[in-house]
Amino acid sequence: MAAPLRLGYLVPQFPGQTHIFFWREMLALRERGVELVMLSTRPPPPGLISHDWSDEATRSTTYLASRDPRLAADALRRLSPAELWRAGSGQPAAMVRDLAVSIVAARRLVDVAIRERIDHVHAHSCGRAALIAALAHRMGGPRYSLTLHGPLEDYGPGQPYKWRHAGFATVITEKLRREVEVALAGHLPPRIAVQAMGVDTERFSRPEPWQPPPAGQPVRIFSCARLNVVKGHQDLMEAVRLLRAQGRDVRLNIAGEDDNGGSGYRKVLEARIADLGLEGAVTLLGAVSEGEVRRQLLDAHVFVLASWHEPLGVALMEAMSCEVPTISTAAGGVPELIANGKHGLLVQPKTPEALAGAITELLTDPARARTLGQAGRARVVADFSAATGADTLIRLIGETRR
Repeated sequence: MAAPLRLGYLVPQFPGQTHIFFWREMLALRERGVELVMLSTRPPPPGLISHDWSDEATRSTTYLASRDPRLAADALRRLSPAELWRAGSGQPAAMVRDLAVSIVAARRLVDVAIRERIDHVHAHSCGRAALIAALAHRMGGPRYSLTLHGPLEDYGPGQPYKWRHAGFATVITEKLRREVEVALAGHLPPRIAVQAMGVDTERFSRPEPWQPPPAGQPVRIFSCARLNVVKGHQDLMEAVRLLRAQGRDVRLNIAGEDDNGGSGYRKVLEARIADLGLEGAVTLLGAVSEGEVRRQLLDAHVFVLASWHEPLGVALMEAMSCEVPTISTAAGGVPELIANGKHGLLVQPKTPEALAGAITELLTDPARARTLGQAGRARVVADFSAATGADTLIRLIGETRR
């Protein structure tokens, strides 16, 4: 009988507020007999640790960040200076910064892989986590793979180096796959698969059918995304203002925190709420647990994500899985998840008036809203389960090991 796969599962700053989909995939991998060694660069800021499983995840994760100069010296002896120089071609200063952070972590990964008998490392990022895995492999460490979760330009320098030595890669949408095949032609691994992160469709389901807001009761809108200008929360707030000016009692709850744990873009949004006169109508919930996200979804009449850029959107999948009528912008890979008018409604980014119109459309046609919610769940159940991502990883690692 073959020994179980021992997989190093490398996620940057784990467990952060948006990492529930990693946790779901980990659970699915374990259910399939994979022995996981959880790895990360460093813990996230305290304000972003929000899940009921966060303590368990932190205790069982090996953090690779280190300032040990002896490891740095040994790492440099194991690497080719010429190869590193070529890796930073076009962005040498940025590459030097990333190497300064990553090279010791990579050397530590080599030791951890030996101690933990890791067969393969999967980096769920194309940023520094992928660089760490690539450097460790070039130092004699295990084979590795990576996942692209968004536009390639968001993940720093050295992309050809990170991808060229990988056993395989996954990307979350067909749109990103096409872009990568052009941008990294000649540097791609032998296998590239399109595989989105997924949701637990059993947990994210509703015990009772969705109901529209009763006459005379507030309309509850929910949104879930980190607090960042590209998530378009300011546009959704403007849509709420427009609806309230039309006489609709609309309330908006937003789950998510900024990358500084509450001291960054949150302050901008708080000021915007005041400027729009929406105190009491818009609530910033901060980083919340998976259970609270589910509770908010089951309580919502509409889910809205107003992103300017959105690679795909796990928050959209969660809402759809709970049969909540869903509105999103047609940004990035979202149209690969939602067909407009079939699984939900899509509008163009940066259009508060269109958001307000789409919300009104659903509120004035509850039968259509219910049909869209049901179709949205069917879409997610069929193609976006967390178990599918786990199966894809196991299959591709098996092909790489042959």
